[in-house]
Order: sequence, then C-alpha cells, then structure tokens
Amino acid sequence: MFARHDLVWLSSRGWERVRAAAPLEAVDALDLWRDGGWPAVVRRAETDLLPGEVAVGFALPPRRSAAGARVNGEGKGGKLRVGCRVDLSDVTRRTRALPLVGALDAVPPEWHEALAALEREAAAAGIGLAVYGSVALEALTGQPYLTPASDIDLLLQPLSRAQLMAGLDLLARHAAVLPLDGEVVFADGRAVAWKELRAAFDSAAGTRVLAKGLERIALVTPDELIATLEGQAWLN
Repeated sequence: MFARHDLVWLSSRGWERVRAAAPLEAVDALDLWRDGGWPAVVRRAETDLLPGEVAVGFALPPRRSAAGARVNGEGKGGKLRVGCRVDLSDVTRRTRALPLVGALDAVPPEWHEALAALEREAAAAGIGLAVYGSVALEALTGQPYLTPASDIDLLLQPLSRAQLMAGLDLLARHAAVLPLDGEVVFADGRAVAWKELRAAFDSAAGTRVLAKGLERIALVTPDELIATLEGQAWLN
C-alpha cells in the first residue's frame, strides 16, 4: 500500500510518461533528476486516477535569476512542482519517507546539533521520525533547497497512544530551538499536522482535525485516529 511521502524509483517507461506530462520548462531539470537516480514522491491521488496508477510528484530545486536571486511564483519556496501519474508496473522500488537520521548531514550547521539531539532522543524512546520537504530533497539529491526561511518537515510515526503523546511533547519541546513542522502519520496512513493535533488535545471535547489520506481529506476527531493505533504496528 502506498502512502503520501513514500519515495518511488521509476523505470525508463515511467520516466517517459513523466516527461510527456511535464511543462517544457521542467524537462531539463527532470532529465537531471532521472540521470541522478533520484526518487519521485507519492502524493495524494487525483479523483480520476485509474486503477493500476499512482500519483507522484517532483518539487524541483528553486531556480535563480542571473543576479542570483531565487525565482518567485513557483509555489512554496520558489520550487517548480510537477505532478503526474505513472503505472504501478513502472515503479521499480519503493521506500517509506527518509528517516531523519539519513538527513542530518544535509542540514545547515546551525541546525545540526539540535536536530541530532532530537533524533537521538526519539530513537532512544523508540519513536519513529522521518523527514520530507526541502530537508529530505536536499539530502536525497544534493541540490540546494534549504534557505534560512525553510522549515524542517517531520513525520511522527507512533505505534501507540503513549508513543503519540510522548512524540508530540518531544516535537513541541524541540520546536523551541528548531523550525519544526510536519505531520503525525497514523497506522491507516492518514496524517494530521502535529501542531494542530497537539492543540486539539488541549481544546474542548469533540474538536476535529484535518486528516489527509492518500485518496481523501476529512475532518475527524483525534480519538478516531488514535483508535487506529490500537493493536497495530507501523509497517515499513
């Protein structure tokens, strides 16, 4: 089962389909991506997605003008985003989102010590943390994505209610010194912004949060999401 933020590597035929659907200004960058052997990222399915297809996307490195300034108007962070669909048979390899430990060497020096401390504390508590967005893309491709305004987008992957609450407290504490953002991913693949979920626990009973799944988005109660953790293990 695919999930948002999964990493997928494509066959030659898959890349042909990507290039055919891409805007002209993105083709050269996508060719560099293909030649680098870098993965696409699974995104939320479109309503007309056919059986046997998976929706993937690429957030290409921010472009710079001749003066060195980043080009505006290309989505969040100035990145040109390319979305397409490929056949499942064109996926040659798939992994879950990049573990945080795999991205530590890609972050700026001013983040490294604090982020490594977060990763060590999470690992010691058995709390799964992965990374997506600009930090993951820079780690995976070596291309320049990060700026002083970048967030660190994390995925908290709890196995139980206790792990969820401990993970939320851990993220909130480290957010005092790091620009942390991201989501909690539950056992059924639905994800909620961790800041929104933490706030919901401090709000009145019945508060709903926005849960994003591979196929739909819906408002749900935190208790409904926590119920998915009972007796289930995170599948890698």
